[in-house]
Amino acid sequence: MRVDVVSIFGEYLAPLSLSLIGRARAQGLLDVRVHDLREHAHDRHRTVDDTPYGGGAGLLMKPEPWGEALDAVLAAPPAGDDGRGPVLLVPSPVGEVFSQAAAVELSAEPWLVFACGRYEGIDARVVEHYRARGVRVREVSLGDYVLNGGEVAVLVVVEAVARLLPGVVGNAASLTEESHAAEHDGLLEHPAYTKPASWRGLDVPAVLAGGDHGAVARWRREQALRRTARRRPDLLAHLDPARCTAADLRVLAEEGFAPDGASGFGPAPGAVAH
Repeated sequence: MRVDVVSIFGEYLAPLSLSLIGRARAQGLLDVRVHDLREHAHDRHRTVDDTPYGGGAGLLMKPEPWGEALDAVLAAPPAGDDGRGPVLLVPSPVGEVFSQAAAVELSAEPWLVFACGRYEGIDARVVEHYRARGVRVREVSLGDYVLNGGEVAVLVVVEAVARLLPGVVGNAASLTEESHAAEHDGLLEHPAYTKPASWRGLDVPAVLAGGDHGAVARWRREQALRRTARRRPDLLAHLDPARCTAADLRVLAEEGFAPDGASGFGPAPGAVAH
């Protein structure tokens, strides 16, 4: 996978040289290229921002340097590009909330391009222009809060996507057991423990040390359901009742949830929230 990032603070992306992502780059599994937006600003001060039309506080990033920068990136596709071009990702608080499902979708793409806005964002015509050109543009948000710039979002998205690429994570099976994994029905992960068996008066649940793999699997499933119901009940709206066993339904009923129509779970009538 190739990743191009356009930013005025390229040094912010240095952590992408560390840990598993850094190793993936060294092994040629991930090609990350950082481009300085200011190289496409041609005045003496390399200006990339100006005041917004209509007034208001703050500065907005100008379309001209963005157009030049993105045109230059798009003009040099990776080897083997199939003609679809990249997905252009624009971190923005008005974008779709980034999720594990989105990470899975993006991990199947050979080429991602990130446009890192700063100040009050990027002139809206930039996104409009590239969408009109047929570029697959996705505005993405990390959540319901505002950051100083898109670089933090790039670190998050690249890590979430790159770890799904074949060969990046040593034990690929671990990816299917994590919170939000589709194979895990989108539930939060169960509690996890390691040695020692007892620590500061707290013991590892006996079932995990008993050697009964079936019992362990049942315990983990139950804990995942209970943890999700108590901490992220919104996720249960996407849990398919048809994929639930009688034991699953019993656990969810104990937590105050019942099938809600054709799909998903909602609070059971008269249920008291934990």
